Amino acid sequence: MTEPVGLPMADCHDDLLMGVVHQQERGHADPFGDFWLPQLREGGVVLQVLPIYTEDQFLGEGALRRALRYVEAAWAIAERHADDVALVTSGSELRAAVGSERIAMVLAFEGMEPVGHEVGVIDTFWRLGVRMASLTWNRRTMFADGLGESATGAGLSSLGLAAVERMEELGMIVDVSHLSDAGFEHITRVATRPFVASHSSCRAVHGHPRNLTDEMLRAIVASGGFACMNAYGGFVGDDSPTVESYVDHIEHVMRVGGAEAAALGSDFDGLVVPVPALPDVSALPRVTQLLRARGHAPEVVRGVLGENALRVLTDVCG
Repeated sequence: MTEPVGLPMADCHDDLLMGVVHQQERGHADPFGDFWLPQLREGGVVLQVLPIYTEDQFLGEGALRRALRYVEAAWAIAERHADDVALVTSGSELRAAVGSERIAMVLAFEGMEPVGHEVGVIDTFWRLGVRMASLTWNRRTMFADGLGESATGAGLSSLGLAAVERMEELGMIVDVSHLSDAGFEHITRVATRPFVASHSSCRAVHGHPRNLTDEMLRAIVASGGFACMNAYGGFVGDDSPTVESYVDHIEHVMRVGGAEAAALGSDFDGLVVPVPALPDVSALPRVTQLLRARGHAPEVVRGVLGENALRVLTDVCG
């Protein structure tokens, strides 16, 4: 029997939560139900990681309030659309959501500005449902330098080391996307549990500094983690990136780290078209079609599209 094209998808980075909040602030009553949920269903998404990002105007003490606004928006979505989605906080909840054909949603930090200088606040956000976190976006935080501050050559601060230790104790997954190269290398020396790159592609395929080197890919695999390929056009290739060039990144991860190391982290945000043929998650089945057309075995395709991410998130989050 021929396997259907529409396989279950796990997307480890879609800025839909930011989009929802922005639309609500403009007076839209239910942007998730009207705009985002149909995309997720059409794309076959069964797991969606929801990053909490701090916009520039909320840096400083405003970051905490903004993050709480995002958390509340996520829980409100889960309550309003309980038949379709579930905000999950454990591996058992994740399995139950997927088993009941609901979309499992996982909260994550894209930069830990909301934590400020209090490692104990990580525990608070753990209680609120955050299960994955990057120490930085491109900017500097009190924990480490983002990619935009790479000239410093700095690794993690003492606060950053304490944060990683506490995250690992809780089961919160360390995300290395956006971290400076020196910060990444520091993570490889101190991490004791699997870490992931939620939305970073491959430098060997396209030499953008936001992408991962082969050495980084191997370190992620050695930790037990996985690398999620970013579909933003500037990270995929020059000029006119295509679905084909996006899949080139996926295949490179498989060559360097093995089939179990590759996953999806779209970085869609509803505003910028990353790759023309991949405008949003509804188009993700095109990735399925191309992987199958290139001769990858059904079990490999299922792993890349969803099972690799589902396995690690289920195991690490407990």
